Amino acid sequence: MDLMIEDLLEQLVEMGGSDIHIQAGAPIYYRISGKLQPIGEEPLTPQEAQKLIFSMLNNKQRKDVEQNWELDSSYGVKGLARFRLNVYKERGCWAACMRALSSKIPNFDMLGLPDIVREFTERPRGMVLVTGQTGSGKTTTMAAMLDLINRTRAEHVLTVEDPIEYVFPNVKSLFHQRQKGEDTKSFSNALKGALRQDPDIILVGEMRDLETIALAVSAAETGHLVFGTLHTNSAAGTIDRLLDVFPPEQQPQIRAQMSQSLLAVFSQCLVQKDNPKPGEFGRAMAQEIMVVTPAIANLIRDGKTAMIYSSIQTGMKLGMQTMEQALADLVKRNVISYEEGISKSGKPDELQRLVGAGGTAKKR
Repeated sequence: MDLMIEDLLEQLVEMGGSDIHIQAGAPIYYRISGKLQPIGEEPLTPQEAQKLIFSMLNNKQRKDVEQNWELDSSYGVKGLARFRLNVYKERGCWAACMRALSSKIPNFDMLGLPDIVREFTERPRGMVLVTGQTGSGKTTTMAAMLDLINRTRAEHVLTVEDPIEYVFPNVKSLFHQRQKGEDTKSFSNALKGALRQDPDIILVGEMRDLETIALAVSAAETGHLVFGTLHTNSAAGTIDRLLDVFPPEQQPQIRAQMSQSLLAVFSQCLVQKDNPKPGEFGRAMAQEIMVVTPAIANLIRDGKTAMIYSSIQTGMKLGMQTMEQALADLVKRNVISYEEGISKSGKPDELQRLVGAGGTAKKR
């Protein structure tokens, strides 16, 4: 085979795919509407896989990946799209995964995000977290929120990402976007510097380590609006993940800080539509929404995160909803099948109760 990476990426975009997997000993795979499918049957040799992957890397990146065996970066094809790139070793051979990043910044209204999400783009300070597993649309939601801010507020927005996914023009706001590995050595280094760079709004692309989380919480406490993402599947799970990073003796302090600075958690997943119309995007978003009320702030401060779910259940008047309430709504509106809802639910019995007889009727 004589494959060119640009041709493969162009085909991926034309087919409406989101990801491409390159691996020695297997054909190339595309992810289309959430489902993996092979492109052709002929497996790549180790040499072919390496040639495709290394064709996207500059000399410094090749040296880095050969030394560290892993690399996070981005790759752009002029006139087509930018792609998030992860290179790694698998069974002694080079492999890669790429995700297509739309050059068109997602529009808040076109995404159909709830009004309560809009409200948190208007806040002057505090922390807003968008969470979910890989491929759940976190980046898209976050970009839509920043775009709304860019069109409605005159603010200095500083982003720290790995890699930069959407490039924002300066409309009403002034954007400075920094990429880990190119513009800064780490998220924590960038955040330390950020507080001396006069930002109004800070986006932290990944909140994984203690220092980054502590700095982000501190920034939210000191008058900045901070957006961040985590790979967690629920609002309560997000609180637990943030706390678990800290040693036990520090947890009471961080709970107290979070109870005062955290504004909301939007935990989301993408679900397969039951019968999408021709040309329509094949997946819908289900979103758990937690607004930090005084009652929820008390639960966070007292370490009673297990009770957060029931507080979300009863907070619908404030714009809150559990993941099961979101999924049940999609099932009842015939957007997704009952089985799809159950497969995405962490509490299937609760979803079954919410759907009721209608869910039973939809079972196949």
